[in-house]
Amino acid sequence: MHDVVIRGGTVYDGEGGPPYAADVAIDDDRISAVMPGIRDRGRREVDAAGLVVAPGFINMLSWAIPSLIADGRAQSDIRQGVTLEIFGEGSSMGPLTDQMRQDHIERQTDIKYEVPWTTLREGLEHLVHRGSSVNVASFVGATTLRVHEVGYDDRPPSPAELERMRQLARDATSEGALGVGSALIYTPGTFASTDELVALAEAAGGTYISHLRNEGDRLVEAVDELIEITRRANVRGEIYHLKQAGRANWSKLSAVIERVESARNAGLDITADMYTYTAGATGLNASMPPWVQEGGFKAWLARLRDPAVRERVAREMRAPGKEWENLYLAAGGAQGVLLVSFRTERLKPLTGNTLAEVATLRSVSPEEAAIDLVVEDESRVGACYFVASEDNLRRQVALPWMTFGSDEGAPAPEGVFLKSNPHPRAYGTFARLLGHYVRDEGLASLEDVIRRLTSFPAENLGLSRRGRLARGYFADVVAFDASSTSEHATYADPHRYATGMAHVFVNGEHVLREGEHTGARPGRVLSPHRE
Repeated sequence: MHDVVIRGGTVYDGEGGPPYAADVAIDDDRISAVMPGIRDRGRREVDAAGLVVAPGFINMLSWAIPSLIADGRAQSDIRQGVTLEIFGEGSSMGPLTDQMRQDHIERQTDIKYEVPWTTLREGLEHLVHRGSSVNVASFVGATTLRVHEVGYDDRPPSPAELERMRQLARDATSEGALGVGSALIYTPGTFASTDELVALAEAAGGTYISHLRNEGDRLVEAVDELIEITRRANVRGEIYHLKQAGRANWSKLSAVIERVESARNAGLDITADMYTYTAGATGLNASMPPWVQEGGFKAWLARLRDPAVRERVAREMRAPGKEWENLYLAAGGAQGVLLVSFRTERLKPLTGNTLAEVATLRSVSPEEAAIDLVVEDESRVGACYFVASEDNLRRQVALPWMTFGSDEGAPAPEGVFLKSNPHPRAYGTFARLLGHYVRDEGLASLEDVIRRLTSFPAENLGLSRRGRLARGYFADVVAFDASSTSEHATYADPHRYATGMAHVFVNGEHVLREGEHTGARPGRVLSPHRE
């Protein structure tokens, strides 16, 4: 007798081949059989007739750390079939100094928590020990390494500092880091040179994954930098959330595809990931030049209280950034910037307004409104920027080297999560992919998209026995109705679950049953080639 038998489903095994009718047996945390008509019974029988049965999905870009601390059920992602969250876009849970731990606590917004860990591994284990319904893994953040040794200053590391950063990267890799992740439009990450990033990527090995230095006016040059880093460091590379920011840059997708495919044809292992929406989400810091943010948040805040600095920042916000990416202009100005999260209760009523609407309400310019909001909220202020092209999204979905990530947390429509609005991608990225782009638009085959949600990223990350439905693989398994899978979250009403996912197993435990969360929290810390 098996622990579980999932019967009568249509199996998409993650390898990209045609689907087939088969049952799936699970014993303990592993898949023990994938074959038609399994004769042995299961202690638990799951009727998957009419459902797609597939490996669990990998969220290549997750910010679910605070949400998992608040609620380890990872509701919004589990209900879309996500069984693994990947962290580390620029910043990571470690390595941390005592001051970095204190800074981390001071920057918290709605979700408050202690930081009892120091290393990256300790941070990930903290999540799992608290109880997580999903598996977790992480890159070590290039920004985290820089702050650890250099701080928030705009200067290169000394040779001794750089060697310490490289040793920290090696240490993180030995603890299971997937490689180095960078975020090069945000301070102090933007202060890192190409040579510095090569040195870190070379020390860490694995994958160098990056929020490019520019996704707009200098997008192609930024892709070239990622390819150069990958080649020089002798690692594989991935572009975080590939997009072309700003209408003037939408035509650059063809050049980006040509660059990536040329590199791949030359033997470099370059991939990309994306989310399925035209708006990105970050803070109002992405609307202001890096120089005003040098030295960390407190220094930024102090400068914004200086009238002369305010005037200069407002002036530079209105002009294309010569040495930085101006998302304010890429979004077409204040009407393309939607305010979604504030730290202070007094400002929370502004949630859901555009920056233009707030400026009108306050009878100030949009640039002054942005500066005022950062100062008053003592935070970067969460915002959605409408910068991308729907036509380009549709083209990207079909690329065989494209994976997917939400770039969000994993909240639930309850409790502390209702204090702010996430981007709707928190609840809808994967359901929108499967429902809107695959089923309704027919932009890619279901079997290939499932491959790019499962075995492809697992192989890229070096995660053994993950991402396939095959005997001996870990039992991360989903079953969903491909005919009805849909996202329901909107920018105005983002706290709405996707529908269509019927069952989710994580490490053999039933986490979602008949569309409802069981409360199980069997998630583990995953590391390359360590299982």
